[in-house]
Amino acid sequence: MSDRIAPATPPPADQPPEAPAARPYVENKPPRGMYVRVFIYVVATHVLLAFMSLLVVIAKTR
Repeated sequence: MSDRIAPATPPPADQPPEAPAARPYVENKPPRGMYVRVFIYVVATHVLLAFMSLLVVIAKTR
């Protein structure tokens, strides 16, 4: 039983545990979700314009 290691002692109550320094948040590039949203909007508007153009061509031929 003498080969067992004693558990680490907790830090004193008057001193809060020291946390690692947090890196400052620097927003140097937009999140990937924004690119996905812009792509969907661009594709959706192109499809809508193509559909409206098709309706115009069909209406003119009648």
